[in-house]
Amino acid sequence: MSNKILCNRIKTPDGTILESMNRHDYVTYIDANGKEYMVDGGLDYLRRNVHDDAPYTELSVSSSDEHSVIREVFKWGTYGIDGKQPLKYVILKDMSWDHIDAILKTQTHLRDHIRQLFVNELDYRSKNNEAGIFF
Repeated sequence: MSNKILCNRIKTPDGTILESMNRHDYVTYIDANGKEYMVDGGLDYLRRNVHDDAPYTELSVSSSDEHSVIREVFKWGTYGIDGKQPLKYVILKDMSWDHIDAILKTQTHLRDHIRQLFVNELDYRSKNNEAGIFF
C-alpha cells in the first residue's frame, strides 16, 4: 500500500496550527511575523507556501507513521449516533469501541487504508488494555 496522508497540518512560527481537512480546503493565516501561511489539500495532497526567512514546522502525519502517532491526530467526522447532530470531528483515540465497530460494520465505502486505521486502533487498544473513551 502506498503512503497516504492522514493529517495535513503545519505550525507557524508564532505557534498557530493550520490544518486542511478536505481537498481544496485552503486555509490561511497571517502570523505574528506579518507573513501569510497556508495549507491546502486535505488528505489528497500537501500544498504550502514557503518563507525561507521564517519557515513553518511540518506536522502532517501519513500512513507510514507509527499507529501511536496516527491515533493522536487522525480525525473522523460524525453527525452523531442518529445522524442529526452538527458535524463534529473526533480524534481516533477518543472514539468509543462501539463507534469504531459501527463504522467497520456499516461504512462500506471506506478506502482500504482508512478501514485499516480503525482495525489497527482496536488492535492497539487490545494490546494496551485500553477500555476506550465513550463518545
